Amino acid sequence: MRTLILAAALIAASPFAAFAQTPAPAAPSASVRAMAAGYKALTVCSALKTAEAAGGTRTLESIEANELTGIYPELDPLVREMPVEVFPARVAVAWDDAMPPRSAVWRQGGGCIIMPVGWTGEQIATLPPRGPSDQAFTRGEPAGNAALLNEAVEQAFEGGYGAGSNTTAVLVLQNDRVVAEEYAEGFGPDTPQRTWSVAKSLAGTVIGAAVQRGEADVNAPAAIADWGREGDPRAAITLDQLMRMGSGLTSDTAGNRTDALYFGGVGVDEQAPTWPLIAPPGTRFRYANNDILLAVMAIAPTFEAHPPSELFRRLGMNDTWAETDWRGNYMLSSQVWSTVRDLARFGRLYLNDGMVDGQRILPEGWRDHVSRPSGPQPPTGEQGYGATFWLFNRSEGIPADAISANGNRGQYVIIVPSRNIVIVRRGEDPAGKPFNFIPFTRDVLAALE
Repeated sequence: MRTLILAAALIAASPFAAFAQTPAPAAPSASVRAMAAGYKALTVCSALKTAEAAGGTRTLESIEANELTGIYPELDPLVREMPVEVFPARVAVAWDDAMPPRSAVWRQGGGCIIMPVGWTGEQIATLPPRGPSDQAFTRGEPAGNAALLNEAVEQAFEGGYGAGSNTTAVLVLQNDRVVAEEYAEGFGPDTPQRTWSVAKSLAGTVIGAAVQRGEADVNAPAAIADWGREGDPRAAITLDQLMRMGSGLTSDTAGNRTDALYFGGVGVDEQAPTWPLIAPPGTRFRYANNDILLAVMAIAPTFEAHPPSELFRRLGMNDTWAETDWRGNYMLSSQVWSTVRDLARFGRLYLNDGMVDGQRILPEGWRDHVSRPSGPQPPTGEQGYGATFWLFNRSEGIPADAISANGNRGQYVIIVPSRNIVIVRRGEDPAGKPFNFIPFTRDVLAALE
C-alpha cells in the first residue's frame, strides 16, 4: 500500500502529471467523419459547378478560405484535412479506407446532390446552358446621401458590423435601380453562393405561386402521406402552420440542423415526416428545417408541371439552382445556390406585391400574408416571424412593413416595400462571428432618406 501511495505521490508531483492523467481525446466517430466528407463534397461541387454554369469561376482555394472556414466545430478540422477530387460532373472526398468516398454529383438543371454513404455509382451530366437574364436592372445614383451609403457598404466589408465577419457581396436596389453593388475578392455577379435558410423564404414564394394557380390551400391540412393513417394527430397540421414554424413537431435539435438530410444522403421523405408532436399545432414557435421541408413536400405533386425552376426563370433568376436529395425531394429549407443579383430579383417580386410585367405570380395580398405575425412568435430577439419571412416589427428605426429572408453564415435579403428598397448581403461568416444586419439595415435606410 505504501509503495502505491508513494508512486501516486511521485506522479502527482511530476510536471507531466496532468498529461499522464488526462485521457486522449476520442477520435471522431465514423458517422461524424462521413458527415464531414459529405459537407465538403457537396459544398465544393455546388460552388464550383454553379459558378461554371453561371458563366463564372471558383477555385478550391477560394472555397476553402470562405465556404469551408469556420463551419460547425465538430466538422471544421476534419473538412480542412480531407482530400477532395474534382471530376467533370462529380466531386469525391475520401473519409475511410474501408468505404467509398462521399460523392456529390451534378445534375443538369438541378445543382449538386449528395449521394448516400457507400454509393459507388457514376454520374455523367453536362452543364445546362445559361439562360438569358431578363428582368435586368438599371443603375443610378441613390436618392439620398451617396457618401453615407458608400460608408455603410464599406463598413460591411471591413468588419464594422461584426468583428471577424466575412462579407462577400452587397447589393442595394432603390426604386428599381442598383445604387450600390460591391464584391469581395474572388466573388462577383456570376458567383452563386448557398442561400442557407434564405431558401425558406424562396420556398414560401414557391408555395404562394401554387396558391395563385389554385393548386394549394395554406389553411388546409398539409398533404403528408405518412400522416394519413386514422388517428394520427399530425394530420391536423396546416400548410400555414408549417410555414410559420408552428407545427408543434419535435426537431432533432433545438434549432434547425438536419445534417443527415443535408450532408448524410438521407432522403427528406425518409426522415422529415417521422417526428412526433411535442405541442398542439399552432401554439408553439420552434424554428426548424423540418417544417419547411414538410411544407414543400405537401405541394410536391405540383412540381411535375411547375418545378421551382419555372418560377426562378419567370423572375429572371437564371443563376439560381434548387437542389434535391438523391431521391428527388426538393430541399428548399436550405439547399439553394443563387447570386446576389438573383436574390435582388426575388426581393423585387415582393416590392411589386407579387406582380411581374403586369402578370400576377403571387396571390393578391400574399405579401401581407407572409408579413403578418399571426402564428406563435419567437420569445426573444429583435425580429418577429411571419410565414417563411422574418419581420422587423421589433426593430427600432426600421419601417414596420420591412421583412427579411435570413440564412446561416450571414445571408440576408431585406425587403422594405414602403421605401421601395431591397438590400442583399451575402457572407461566409465563421461560427460565432455574426454580421449585425439590423444596424446595417438601419444605416443603409438612413442614407437613402
